[in-house]
Amino acid sequence: MKELVQKAIDKIRPNLQADGGDVELVDISEDGVVKVKLVGACHGCPMAQMTLKNGIEKFLKQEVPGVQSVVSA
Repeated sequence: MKELVQKAIDKIRPNLQADGGDVELVDISEDGVVKVKLVGACHGCPMAQMTLKNGIEKFLKQEVPGVQSVVSA
């Protein structure tokens, strides 16, 4: 599952990098909780939580069966 999540993150990474940010995969729990770290312009951005839930989490749930949620590490 980790490899699938990383491939999905790699697909959305250019969108974040275009705004000066990025996302790094930290860990995946056995119950499908993906921990990521927002870096660059994304770190500390007022819209970071919205990006995390409405962007990254939504995309990962569509791309990778078993992803339950995405949280910031």
